[in-house]
Order: sequence, then C-alpha cells, then structure tokens
Amino acid sequence: MITGFLHLTKNARLSLIFSLLTSAAFILSSQNSFAQGTYMEGADVAVGKTLFKNNCASCHNRNMKDKMTGPALGPAEANWAEYDREDLYSWIRGSQALVASGHPRAKAIYAEWNQSVMTNFPQLTDVEIESVLMYINDVYTAAPAIANGGGGGDVGEGGTASSSNLWLYGLLLGILVILSFVLARVLSNLKYMQDVAAGKEVQRKTLVQTLTSPAFIAFVVLAGILLGGYTTVNSAIELGRQQGYQPTQPIKFSHALHAGTNKIECQYCHDGARRSKHSVIPAANTCMNCHKAIKKGPQYGTAEITKIYASIGYNPNNDTYIENYEDMPREEIKEVYTKWISTTYEELNSEATAKEISSETKTQWEGIVASLTNDTYDKKIAGPIEWPRIHNLPDHAYFNHAQHVSVGKLECQTCHGPVQEMEEVYQYSPLSMGWCINCHRQTPVQFEENPYYQNYEQYHNELEAGTRDKVTVEEIGGLECQKCHY
Repeated sequence: MITGFLHLTKNARLSLIFSLLTSAAFILSSQNSFAQGTYMEGADVAVGKTLFKNNCASCHNRNMKDKMTGPALGPAEANWAEYDREDLYSWIRGSQALVASGHPRAKAIYAEWNQSVMTNFPQLTDVEIESVLMYINDVYTAAPAIANGGGGGDVGEGGTASSSNLWLYGLLLGILVILSFVLARVLSNLKYMQDVAAGKEVQRKTLVQTLTSPAFIAFVVLAGILLGGYTTVNSAIELGRQQGYQPTQPIKFSHALHAGTNKIECQYCHDGARRSKHSVIPAANTCMNCHKAIKKGPQYGTAEITKIYASIGYNPNNDTYIENYEDMPREEIKEVYTKWISTTYEELNSEATAKEISSETKTQWEGIVASLTNDTYDKKIAGPIEWPRIHNLPDHAYFNHAQHVSVGKLECQTCHGPVQEMEEVYQYSPLSMGWCINCHRQTPVQFEENPYYQNYEQYHNELEAGTRDKVTVEEIGGLECQKCHY
C-alpha cells in the first residue's frame, strides 16, 4: 500500500489526502442524522432547522430538552409514538381541532400548559414537518444544553447566542487539523524513505522548521482570513435586528395590561399601521385620552403615569394643562408633581408616616427626572418621551405596515408575537430576509372579500373551480427583489 502511494504523482497524493479529509468531515457531521430513524423521503435536517427557527423557536427551547414558553420538543416522535403519525401532523397544523376531537395526547398537553393555545401552522407540508422532526431529534440526541434566550433567537438579551451543532463543528475542526498534521508527517516520512532508498542525501526537517515554513504560515494566514471573513459577514447580517432584543424603556408600559387585560386594540395606539408605512409610536396625547381619567396604575400607582403628565405638562392636581410649560423652571415643575405624588400616596396609604411619604415622593420624582431627561444634550423634562426603538430594518429594506395590515389582513401578532402577554415588549421574530421570504412562500393571500385582489381573475376562477386551494404571496410577486429593495 505504501509503495503504491509513493508511486502516485504529487497531485494524486494530495487528491487522496483531500478525499480522506472530506470523508471524515462528512461522516462526523452526518453521524447524528443516520441514527435518527426513518423519515419521509425529501425530509432535510437543514430545512427543518430553518423552519424551526422561523416558526417554533419563539416558544420552544432550542436545546429541545428544557421548557420555555412552550414544552420541550424532544424526543418529538417518542412523545407521540403510540399514536398515528398523522395525529402529530394534525396537532402541528391545528392543535385545537385535535383537542376538540378528544385526542388523549392533545388533551394532556393542553391541560398541562393551562389551556394555552399553540400557534397553528396549516401551511406546513408533511415533508416540512418531517424535516422539523428530524432537526428536533438531531439536536435532542446530540447537542449539549443551551441556555434559554429571550425569544429563542440567535442573539438576544439575557440569552446565549449559540448553535446546537457548535460543539460538533469545533470537534470536527480539531480532528481535521490533527489529521492534516499527521498525514503531512506521514507524507514527509514516506518521501524521506523514498529518497534514502534512491541513495539521495537528505536532511529531515524538524517540527519547528515545519511549523515556521512559508507553506504552513501561508495556510494559517489563509485560515485566519476565511474565519475572520465568515465571522464578519455573519455579524453584519445580524446587525441591528437582534431577535429577543428588549431594551429598558423610560416608562414601564405594560402591553399585558393594556392589550391583554384591558383589550385595547393595537391600532388604537399604533394607528399608523393601517394607513402608512410606519406603525408610529403614540404621542402622549393618545395616552391622555385614558389617563386624564385613570390617574393611578394597578401596579405602580402614580409612579409611571405621572411621567406622562410631566412630559406633556398636565397638572393632575387641578386637571388642567400648564401654560408655557416648556419655559417653566424645573423647581416649579417639581413642586407641581411632588404635591400630586405625596397627596395621592397619602390617600392610598392612610397609615403611612411623614417620612415614608417624603421618601416615596423623592423616589418617584427622581424616576421622572431620570426617564424624561438625558446627559446627551440639555433636554428639559417637557417634551416627547424618548422610547428606545426595538424593531429595526436596514435602510435598503422597504416594509409597509399598511400593505400587510390593511391589504394582507395580517394580525400584529404574526410578526410581533403575543404582545398582549408581554410586560415589556421584545423583538419576537428574527426579521431576517430569509424569514420574510419563507413567510411569502408559505402564507396564503386572503382573496375572499378583498377588493384589492379582484384583478387576479385567473386565480379567482381556479379557486372557485377547486383546481387551486390557495394563492401565496410568492405567486403574486412577493419574491420580486424590487418589492423590498427598490
């Protein structure tokens, strides 16, 4: 065997070594998938990973072992092993229908999670579901535990940015480096033996000479450039749109209280969503529509609502707006709102001492100043509330809220998640190009009773004839580059 290897040309020897390395990489990277069982033809673990990230990761932990908003998904098939595979498909596509049918597993999950309704995914095909199952089991059987991340995204506040196969890639890289070094030494020894057998006078290179040779240094530099370029590109792609991002806001506004408990429609405050590109952040005047009457909150009392009053110049002591408020000295502003805070706190806490009232008043006033002013420039208390932006797209990407809300008839939760359950809003979806494209490929357009799409006569006729069951956004031009990058 060695003699045959020596008779190969240099290029042939290099090709053989490269084939060995490639085979090792393939075997190591594929060893998980081969052990997962039989899946439907066409199922692909890479496709399953994408579908999981875009549809499931917001509620289910990515390590498949720990609970998050929803239950741990692994081992997916074992949990449903005693039932037909079609039952699992039905659960994913429409869980409530399966619960209503009395299915034991569906009822058990529904009861265990306090009757929380799972998001339906009717657009997923059997092959796509099989791909997700393949990915779930691939991670569950091979990956180490991953820390919970806010929103289950790649990068999030309070979470760990990680990939389920990161450890495997590291191991693979280490093995390939070691294997490359061993094969290089073997090749060097074989060459030395060949030269000695031919009667040539040769001097073997030491390990130090090998590691400091121009070829080895060039290899290290090239590997560094490739790794640096890969890291830079990936980081640039994620720039400005971190899934799970949850900044601290100047006012502790609870969407769970307003949109959840009190059932206030999203578009009452974000009225731009139905008529313009931007959903808009509501001005304090919108807040005052309610808080002119509701002056104390159920959780924070006057602490947060008084910040709204102070920003707009509303005097809650006598229910009037202060004239020339922008020019009012801070000490006079302080007198107005500390009077309101102390009077209200005393009414709510009849047994409070003067010291407790004074301490609470001081704390709330300092909170007002901290929330409505900053050190960047000389901003007075009066003026708009500066809410840190959460959702952000690159400047070259065009997105129109009205097109999706008024024409597409999408619910706000489709992209922003269960906002009605969030105390503090965070970025629910990845907002990546791939996420948008997948949505356009899978989401059916609401043609019925939607005059915007009346001119698509062919599709209407096919839907009526039963030759077509849906029309996706992709089929009406939703993947044309200029629609988002004009």
